[in-house]
Amino acid sequence: MSKDITNKFTEQFEEMMVSPLRGIGAMNLEFTEKMVNAQLDSARAMADLGLAQARVWLEVKDADGFKKAVESQQKAAQDAGERLKKDSEALMSLSQDYLQQGQKMTEEQGKKVQKAADEQVKSAGKR
Repeated sequence: MSKDITNKFTEQFEEMMVSPLRGIGAMNLEFTEKMVNAQLDSARAMADLGLAQARVWLEVKDADGFKKAVESQQKAAQDAGERLKKDSEALMSLSQDYLQQGQKMTEEQGKKVQKAADEQVKSAGKR
């Protein structure tokens, strides 16, 4: 009898505590990895854009070259703005997915806890 109680407790502890915490940890790790990768991609793209612009300015040798560099600068600024907008939208999407997954996990865990509580009440009533 004591062994059955211990096994039941271990099983419930795994289901109610360990498994959900493992799931939350996995979800957090995945979210962090995606956020870091998105930020690194964005930083890399902005660095490449800046370096390309520096190269354009190094090529300026006369008034015509200066004019082309200024035009290139304007285009680069527009491209950077579009990239930042796209990156912001991607980060918002990742955050929304993370929130939805967290809500789903919370709801599922709430159902498990309620079921376990109901089983405890039924079990106590049989004694």
